[in-house]
Amino acid sequence: MSVHYLDTSALVRLYVREPGTDFMVRLADSASERTLAVISLTRVEFRAAVRQRERLQDLDSSTAASLVARMESHVQTLYLVQPITEAALDEASSLLDRHPLRAYGALQLAGCLTMRARLQTTISFVCSDRVLFQAAQNEGLVTIDTAAQPS
Repeated sequence: MSVHYLDTSALVRLYVREPGTDFMVRLADSASERTLAVISLTRVEFRAAVRQRERLQDLDSSTAASLVARMESHVQTLYLVQPITEAALDEASSLLDRHPLRAYGALQLAGCLTMRARLQTTISFVCSDRVLFQAAQNEGLVTIDTAAQPS
């Protein structure tokens, strides 16, 4: 099983066109036999990102609502979801001591590390946040930077 864990910065590119969208669409292709994974808090981060774009008038309210509803449906049907557990919270706390991460970034990375330990398999961490990307590399994860991928 090939697991690609999507940070919200990568996940948004599946729903909103920006640099890296074409790569993410290829990554998510159902014929690829890849499992896409997220942490449960991605629902909150995704909604915040979409609503922020709506407030900035990059998205109209109908499109924003449609994107949120589609992603909520996909969390139930398409993605392997890592719950926020005590182990993930402990890992996130430790990550904050080792890396200059924001709280949600630490939880994202902790979710991936917790999932890797639970599944006992290699997981690729997919994101476009430079600081989070570097922390994931320092933690020994296979990393994919969506912003650096060709369109």
